[in-house]
Amino acid sequence: MEFTLTTIIDATPKVIYKAWLNSEMHTKMTGGAASISDKIGEKFTAWDGYIEGINLALEPNKRILQSWRTSDFTENDEDSQVEILLEEVRGQTELILIHTKLSEQGRQYIEGWENHYFQPMKKYFSQTIR
Repeated sequence: MEFTLTTIIDATPKVIYKAWLNSEMHTKMTGGAASISDKIGEKFTAWDGYIEGINLALEPNKRILQSWRTSDFTENDEDSQVEILLEEVRGQTELILIHTKLSEQGRQYIEGWENHYFQPMKKYFSQTIR
């Protein structure tokens, strides 16, 4: 199972990319504790340990590719993949999130991305200096 979500965030791709790959900023923009880096091959956790994965590919200010799983995954589930594409559109960013390699139960993550990432990110970036 896979899906693609798109949203517009009032910040530049550079600002969003930096925040996504910085523990303190990721924590602030989502509201859940994160431990993350901007290095390929590094492990990360997000949302108080509910999410974990590895940075697979990084194109500064443009693309983030991560292996991704939650504590809801079974031991036999393979890691899913999350690809974040960032494109500047009139001073804002179109964020395209492609989530692949999910089991059929993966539909729950559509709402999770909207409620626990996109909405908090929009609020966070609307209140910060770009």
